[in-house]
Amino acid sequence: MPRNKIVSSGRAKAAIAAVLAISTSIGGIFYANPPGKEPIPAAVELAVNKLIIPWEGLVLKSHWDRYARIWDICYGETKGIGPGMTKTKAECQAMLMERVVNDYYRPLTKCIAGFEKKPLGLQATLISGAYNFGVGAACRSTAAKQARAGNYHSACLAQTAFNKAGGRVVEGLVRRREMGDAQRIGEAELCVSGL
Repeated sequence: MPRNKIVSSGRAKAAIAAVLAISTSIGGIFYANPPGKEPIPAAVELAVNKLIIPWEGLVLKSHWDRYARIWDICYGETKGIGPGMTKTKAECQAMLMERVVNDYYRPLTKCIAGFEKKPLGLQATLISGAYNFGVGAACRSTAAKQARAGNYHSACLAQTAFNKAGGRVVEGLVRRREMGDAQRIGEAELCVSGL
């Protein structure tokens, strides 16, 4: 369970409110997308811009991730990545949004009934977690079980257990899963701020 006290914050509430204001202004729980493309769920927009991008960071040339023991690029992208690859920032952002919608958000809507109707902060937190530690682990997690049961606060706290890499607690993952740091919102912080 969490090492730090998990509390709602003004910065997390502001992030949720900003996404809700824009999505409501365009007619629903989605963000606009270029013509011919599907709209992006507001929870994906929130997860990508407030949790995934700030915590993953941008790398334009593929590099070896010593914890995951795999090549990655952009914002932690691993699918089809090998040594010597390069991408532009625009390519990275487009690839990230497409992957998050198709490979994380949509599977979560299948393994957590009514996922798209759950609190926006909880959705974003579960999406961010799935992106970081895998959608299979996310769907099997206590956080998902608690979300399915409607125990949203417990779901927010349960995801903080994913704070290890290489078998050890990693302080950066503790901050990511819990209350963040001075520059970045933590997942549990965003989650409880939206309840």
